[in-house]
Amino acid sequence: MHDPDGAGALTVVGDAAAGTPERAAADGSEGTVAWFNCFCGVAGDMALGALIDAGADADAVVDILGGLEVQGWELVVSPTLRGGIAASDVTVRVSESGVVRTASHILGLVGEAELPERVRRRALAVFRALATTEAQLHGRSVEQVHFHEVGALDAIVDVVGTCAALEVLDVAEVHVSPIAQGHGMIRSAHGHLPIPAPATVELLRGAPTFGTDVPLELTTPTGAALMAALASRFGAMPPMTVESVGYGAGDREIADRPNVTQVVIGRAEAALSAGQEVQLLETNVDDVTGETLAYTIEALLGAGAHDAWITPVVMKKGRPAHVVSALADPALASGLADVLLAETGSLGLRATTLQRWPRARATAEVYVDGLPVRLKVAPGRVKVEHDDAAEVAAATGRPLREVSELAIEAWRRPHAAPEPVEE
Repeated sequence: MHDPDGAGALTVVGDAAAGTPERAAADGSEGTVAWFNCFCGVAGDMALGALIDAGADADAVVDILGGLEVQGWELVVSPTLRGGIAASDVTVRVSESGVVRTASHILGLVGEAELPERVRRRALAVFRALATTEAQLHGRSVEQVHFHEVGALDAIVDVVGTCAALEVLDVAEVHVSPIAQGHGMIRSAHGHLPIPAPATVELLRGAPTFGTDVPLELTTPTGAALMAALASRFGAMPPMTVESVGYGAGDREIADRPNVTQVVIGRAEAALSAGQEVQLLETNVDDVTGETLAYTIEALLGAGAHDAWITPVVMKKGRPAHVVSALADPALASGLADVLLAETGSLGLRATTLQRWPRARATAEVYVDGLPVRLKVAPGRVKVEHDDAAEVAAATGRPLREVSELAIEAWRRPHAAPEPVEE
């Protein structure tokens, strides 16, 4: 289907190529988020393909691209497989060849195009990032930068098309995983360059990235620029309610991994609030008596540990042993480490920084047979302090279980909901 002005065209190969319009329907929520999982790198056509595969209607993307004052291109979308995963393969067919555009030319082209404002803003950010990087690498001003591969018409369509697909999906925020890189050498307009290319490395300065043993360019400068300019943050998949998933295919099969970029689209959910930082102190012992272990737990709790426990394990040479663990406030960790080493006689320990989210609780006190019993009270839960219940059981001759039941009943009596009054 051709766009109204004849500037560009869309060719759909196969039933799945254009995405599913029902999935592309946005709910108007400002909380829609896209997470790009670049476990096998990313390129401009892979990012665009992933978004179309996730439900961005390809016709709508082409309609937006029609706002660019460029002609002689065709967007071809076809279903394919990469590593056994169904993906969308996007190709931009162009009639031009060997055209080199300056950064100023492309920035002016995008800035003056009839594009939705968010599409224009995002596309300009991508090309500015590319221009700034090229200027730094070649020691010249941004105005003097010439785009070679990135200035080609297919790269322009990839960049603006990706921004258009984000708009079709009403994506308000983009998140990106750590980005994979290959290795080796690649031919460019400047001759042979190392992989990752200097522009790719510079664009991803400050972003998490990692190398692989794949002897190919997994992440292109265009893909790096898209992720660097559009991402509000990098890292693991953010809290979201997943609505759709898409896969954009790379150009070739790779032996040990699917050559795709994954994108997950969903409604953003509130992230888990920061918890209370704690230190987990642990040591393994295989020559300590049960009596000593029990005393160590009491000593750790007495020194201020939030909790302490023992886990039976099997160590090297099949020896039965125990892991002694203590959860501590960071301010008390050093003192508790001394207690743990002194009481167990261990030659060392390990520490891990964790977070915990303790539920709000209150302490209450009731009387059973005239003797006090404390309780911990949390939403939906009442728990009797074991030591208090044991003392009352010993003093009265009642079974421990009965004392606990009487204590909970005594607490519930004044806290019970009032009986409804009949009219």
